[in-house]
Amino acid sequence: MQADPWHDLAAATPARIALGRSGGSLPTRQVLDFGLAHARARDAVHTPLDVAAVTKAIETLGLETLLIDSAAPDRPTYLRRPDQGRRLSAAGRAALTARAGAEIEPAPDIVFVVADGLSAAAIHANAAAMLAAFLPEARRRGWRVGPVVIARQARVALGDEVGEILGARLVVMLIGERPGLSSPDSLGLYLTFAPKRGRSDAERNCISNVRSGGLGFAEAAATLSFLAQGALRLGLTGVKLKDAGGDALPAPDASPVL
Repeated sequence: MQADPWHDLAAATPARIALGRSGGSLPTRQVLDFGLAHARARDAVHTPLDVAAVTKAIETLGLETLLIDSAAPDRPTYLRRPDQGRRLSAAGRAALTARAGAEIEPAPDIVFVVADGLSAAAIHANAAAMLAAFLPEARRRGWRVGPVVIARQARVALGDEVGEILGARLVVMLIGERPGLSSPDSLGLYLTFAPKRGRSDAERNCISNVRSGGLGFAEAAATLSFLAQGALRLGLTGVKLKDAGGDALPAPDASPVL
């Protein structure tokens, strides 16, 4: 009996391929797997951020942390009102302003914001490991790293206001991405030069799908370092800053086709 080549393809990807059929429907196992994946995605959106665990993991790296909230007072509001997730709460703004006012050293080159976004699971699984992978590069280049701001009920643009208050040259938002049916724990990195309120998405760079089953931490750290160097040299991020740090695909085989 000839082997089905779809089985080999299915083993090489988490994508939902080669599902088979039972009459005009999917097999029971595939229906159940789909239900489980959907439940995991919903849990990723609604599970609250474990602030104590995230804070401990980050402070173990020798970094200072600061907890803030967005203007969204709870999860239902956050999901219905994205605009509130893009703004600081009054208390969060006051805490950051006080921290900036107490700073006697030069303003930081980079401020990291660790935000639950649409998947706290992504933060729990990946945030500390991502920071650990990048910190040696930051220290090697002499970049001053500010306090790590842990933000609840946050959207990407919240980092602009955080970075502006702290006077950072760059802000890097580590945020839980919208979960898919094969990746409920995907972390996104968003880099913005000269952050300030009103920045558009076209003015930032994104490194997506950072997780154990996606883009590895070492690769993500190398890409972030390349983009950060370019941002500080050129004074910009976004569509004008291209990731040319390495080939996305291996070079094609130059041998002749026989």
